[in-house]
Amino acid sequence: MDIVDKSWEVQKDIEDRTKRFGKGKYGRVLKMARKPTNEEFIRVIEVTGLGLILIGGLGFLIYLIWSSIPGLFS
Repeated sequence: MDIVDKSWEVQKDIEDRTKRFGKGKYGRVLKMARKPTNEEFIRVIEVTGLGLILIGGLGFLIYLIWSSIPGLFS
């Protein structure tokens, strides 16, 4: 088998995988997916930003506690 035959087999394998992609377990999800409205998109951004701020604030609070107690973990 030469390189051309091998490359054709690889190409056919890739094409077969992509044909089955929309019919398997992910197919239903892809068919139901849609572009979010502006209101939904803004809501997701707000919730994500709030989560980042809360987790960052919690991390900073833990840092302040650790740095204010000398010799706790030395």
